[in-house]
Amino acid sequence: MKTMIAAALAALLACPVGAQNLQHCATRDLVVERLAQKYGETRQALGLGTQGAMVEIFASEDSGSWTITVTMPNGSTCLMATGQAFEQLREALPPSGDDT
Repeated sequence: MKTMIAAALAALLACPVGAQNLQHCATRDLVVERLAQKYGETRQALGLGTQGAMVEIFASEDSGSWTITVTMPNGSTCLMATGQAFEQLREALPPSGDDT
């Protein structure tokens, strides 16, 4: 799960200002309400990025649909990616240290 969030943050927050120019933006309350009502998605993870951006991953355990959003400090929330087959993982870190 952390690997997925890290990859999403790296890819999406490289240019968060551009996210505000997307047509798929609204107030956070409206976006969260629509994701819940239309797709049954709830927040599964979040992280903070550059320029005060908040990245959230919403998903539905029933349908497997997922959505990644970015909310800027001005309250504008934009849909960044959507898809299917969401799976929550809890992967362990690889062993650390040298064997030498």
